[in-house]
Amino acid sequence: MQYLTRYPKTISFGDGNNHSVNIDSKGVEQLTIIVKKSAEELYNIMLREGFTKVKFEHKQESQIWDGLSLKLKKPWEMHLRLFDRTNGEIGIEAEVEVSRDYLQHLFCQRTPVIYEIESLLKKHQIEYKIWHKKISNYVNSVIDNYKIILATPNIPVFAWKPMIFFIGTVGIFYLWKYLDTIF
Repeated sequence: MQYLTRYPKTISFGDGNNHSVNIDSKGVEQLTIIVKKSAEELYNIMLREGFTKVKFEHKQESQIWDGLSLKLKKPWEMHLRLFDRTNGEIGIEAEVEVSRDYLQHLFCQRTPVIYEIESLLKKHQIEYKIWHKKISNYVNSVIDNYKIILATPNIPVFAWKPMIFFIGTVGIFYLWKYLDTIF
């Protein structure tokens, strides 16, 4: 199943000049949502919205606590990280990717998302701004958007946890057979 989303393409910083959000081999540039809220309060709101703590992840510099993930339509999940900013603000970065429950998570396409987080913040009446890290400026307005389609992996998704059980069980039988031939 494909995942469809939108992401800012052309943005304005309010100075009369428009800027295009770049796409490279890794995907679109990451924009950060900035809020003036305590990290603990934000974290608890996200947990109430159905996010769960990510157990194993590559933590990034200035990341606060563990990341969070929210299951979307199979096989997709949203991975969210909170970042400490020096001026009492919290940065939020999120991306959609193949769920960690599947082996394909390791090598599948992922994309940053903004609007999915915006809708959660609006629901809880939390004011926010969008920050462009590379230019070090707040986005004043979004002129137009990319339409992003994350394609379902070509190979059917494999849940890795049952695979471990199966491989472990087969391994035990082979070990038992081997030990039985020795003794």
